[in-house]
Amino acid sequence: MTTTVLPDFTAQRSRFLAAVARNGGTVTRYDHPLTGPAGEALSTDVAVLGRADAPRVMLIISGTHGVEGYYGSDSQIAWLDALEGQALPDDVAVVLVHLLNPWGSAHLRRVNEDNADLNRNFIDFAAGAPENATYRELHAIYTCRDVNGPERAAADAMLAEQCAVRGWSGVKQIVEAGQYQFADGIFFGGSRASWSHLTLKQIIANHLQHAERIISFDLHTGAGAWGHPMLLAIAERPYPALDEAQQIFGEWLTVLITGAGRDSETGVTATATGYLSQFLLDNLPDTQLIQLVVECGTYAGDEMHRRVRDDHWLHLYGEPASEQGRQLKWQLFEGFNPQDADWQALVAFRTRQIFQRGWAALLAAR
Repeated sequence: MTTTVLPDFTAQRSRFLAAVARNGGTVTRYDHPLTGPAGEALSTDVAVLGRADAPRVMLIISGTHGVEGYYGSDSQIAWLDALEGQALPDDVAVVLVHLLNPWGSAHLRRVNEDNADLNRNFIDFAAGAPENATYRELHAIYTCRDVNGPERAAADAMLAEQCAVRGWSGVKQIVEAGQYQFADGIFFGGSRASWSHLTLKQIIANHLQHAERIISFDLHTGAGAWGHPMLLAIAERPYPALDEAQQIFGEWLTVLITGAGRDSETGVTATATGYLSQFLLDNLPDTQLIQLVVECGTYAGDEMHRRVRDDHWLHLYGEPASEQGRQLKWQLFEGFNPQDADWQALVAFRTRQIFQRGWAALLAAR
């Protein structure tokens, strides 16, 4: 396999900061304690355009799942370019959280430095983590010690057997629901609030707590139909601003209420707990908050599962800096950010449409 040049965290961050500077925005840097694969400094950057205390805010978050952050960052940069030269109303601001999981973005992982999926990590750990007892039966599939040898063949056979019994959707509901018992397992939710979890709490206090009205977009890839950016509202229960969200976006919006035993045809897992979107709702109770998720479809679910499994093996037992490691890294990155010109054009166009409609509604709100 011939690899293409892997994306670079520092170069992506520099592009983002340059776009913020062109718009006269301010940046607050939240430094991560670890470094990237080449020893580079890592951070989450929060850019603010307009008054820092503006009561109406458009919030865009990239990189909750690190490797997905390159699409998210590109979308933030494109939105900055679209706003360039426009004068913002005095009571409206744009807040861009750039690469919330900087370690995952730099190391080209979906998860963070603790092998934790951030969209399973936004729970109240003091209240106890959810139990996913059935995952225990499947854990061995994700800890085999080779990527293409006899152990992997046995693990693949075990996965196929489980799919024959439960169906792929049944296996997906169990595995992707998240689990908190096996730190070396897949879709691990973490054993504590992660650096990104705590940092987002700071960001809410420093940049969002004052706002009366927020429309928020958390940017993702990897689930759904090829090249289609789905617009989702994901929450554990209905909330007041949902009616307004549906008025703004109409049939474009899909509401996904999560919980045990729930299912969804979107490709996004409804059984999972710890979504960032619910965390925003819980931590901004006095804000009229429309929290939305943009999820851009790439390859079929079983193919994406294979690529995530391979990356999981690489960080358990392999050498990410090796040629094999670089090939698997490219495979994971390309899975979440397909290097197909039409895919890139479609998701860029539709994402900007979504932003524009939300922006128009925010400007019109009084």
